[in-house]
Amino acid sequence: MTVAIDAAARRMARVVRMTLLGLLVVGVAACAERTRNHGYVPDEEDLTQITVGVDTRDTVSDVLGAPSTSGIVDDSGYYYVRSTFRHFGPTEPRVVEREIVAISFDTAGVVTNVERYGLEDGRTVVLSRRVTDSQAGNNGFLRQLLRNLGQFDPASFGS
Repeated sequence: MTVAIDAAARRMARVVRMTLLGLLVVGVAACAERTRNHGYVPDEEDLTQITVGVDTRDTVSDVLGAPSTSGIVDDSGYYYVRSTFRHFGPTEPRVVEREIVAISFDTAGVVTNVERYGLEDGRTVVLSRRVTDSQAGNNGFLRQLLRNLGQFDPASFGS
């Protein structure tokens, strides 16, 4: 009988060791660094083909490809943006490199300037927050409902 108990204890110890080893492997894999590249920036060789004062929007698009974005308000330029994000474990992704090539045009659509910016040249700008600001404050649903009952006008439903 003690032999059966010893065999069961050894099996249980082996299962516990294998489970701990599996958790350790998963934990180490979750903390591995990952990088992700996003966007496109033309290289210097392609940019040398663009001549300020000669090329137009169409020739820039033909040589460099479609821009990541363009001037939204007055259609003043093309912007090519490339970013590198670093993910480490469960932390939020962080931008470690960003490069922007800005090509400006005049009102006739002719190139006036080609500029290159890096992450060190600017600051982070939030383009979209996607947060809805409710004017309700800290009031819960029930409190708002009870407050609105006093403002109820039955005559407004008769029309």
